[in-house]
Amino acid sequence: MGRVMALDVGERRVGVAVSDPTGTLATPHTVVQRRSKAEDFAAVAGLVAELDIELVVVGLPLTLDGEMGPQARRVTRYAQALAETLDVPVEFYDERYSTARADELLMKSGRKRRVPIDAAAAAVILQEFLENQRAGSN
Repeated sequence: MGRVMALDVGERRVGVAVSDPTGTLATPHTVVQRRSKAEDFAAVAGLVAELDIELVVVGLPLTLDGEMGPQARRVTRYAQALAETLDVPVEFYDERYSTARADELLMKSGRKRRVPIDAAAAAVILQEFLENQRAGSN
């Protein structure tokens, strides 16, 4: 697996995280301010090309009991439309609690003010995805 990008899609912002070239370590990268789908998708496509991304993972905000609620349906529609504009595969990954975990990690590390929470949440999603992929390939 090469470089992977994760997106934490919110109403106003999209948090972006990327993996290292070996697909081992996730790092917060940036936040895309949402404007229109066309502008959002162009920004993501630009990052995919610039960073040589091979896979995009989109956090799926399932309800606490694992069901598809209104937010998960919105993110699914957004990601499906995004996938039509990208030359790389797009996958979903359960993101329940990712923002809370990111906030906790930032507080513990003292980086709360320097790393946008949206990008940190994307990094949590991506790190869990990468670890799950490695565990599944063993």
